[in-house]
Amino acid sequence: MAEKRARGRPRAFHDKTEQNTIQSLDRAMLILETLASEGGSTLTELASRLDQSPATVYRVLTTLETRGIVELEAQSQSWHVGAGAFRIGSAFLRRTNLVERARPVMQALMEATGETANLGVVNGSNVLFVSQVETHETIRAFFPPGTQSPMHASGIGKALLAHFPEPRLNAIVSAGLEGFTPRTLTNASALLSDLSAARRRGYAIDDEERNEGMRCVAAPVFDATGAAIAGISISGPVGRVTTQRTGEFGAHVRDAAIALSRLLGAA
Repeated sequence: MAEKRARGRPRAFHDKTEQNTIQSLDRAMLILETLASEGGSTLTELASRLDQSPATVYRVLTTLETRGIVELEAQSQSWHVGAGAFRIGSAFLRRTNLVERARPVMQALMEATGETANLGVVNGSNVLFVSQVETHETIRAFFPPGTQSPMHASGIGKALLAHFPEPRLNAIVSAGLEGFTPRTLTNASALLSDLSAARRRGYAIDDEERNEGMRCVAAPVFDATGAAIAGISISGPVGRVTTQRTGEFGAHVRDAAIALSRLLGAA
């Protein structure tokens, strides 16, 4: 009896050669990814960065614009990711109940600490922020859903790295540790020592390592198998999230991560 083919997959679905890709669609996705990472660009900037003709890039942009996936800011003549892209991207969050289950935990954490609560997941060697509950304070940290940060320069990233298997951790460290502020841990030994301390106390600290003037305290979230799949954190200006209070904040964050882990089936 012939093997039944999975629905939604053509016979040659494993074939990723050029004949099975759509070049114009691939170009459109590259333009969209560039806009997302840059936070907006003019047509000339995009064409130059991607080494494409302005006419080609413009055709892609206007096509995406009809679906609301990109938007043109008339005054600056710069293109930005649009609301249509968010609607499509939010389908990713609906695949899991992580965000839904985390929301009340994050709300309670924000109220207990007075600082913005964040939820992030692993995306390659980065942390992808998927949810946030903002503080009521005027000066606050802001990581909108979809924002990414290198793991070694993120509180959530370091909380997760501290529980990664050694081969996976070594692969990220050996790929290079980019510096963002004078406090970023760009030395492998210093980072590994910091991760060891985070593992012992149950929470990690981003001490102005990604953004000067901002401090973050984070803890890992585990699933039913015991794997660290996400991280929860609070972040705020160093004037409020002081070094003297990191232990207090760390206890709140650690308790919130334990509560969320249990909601996900962890022991």
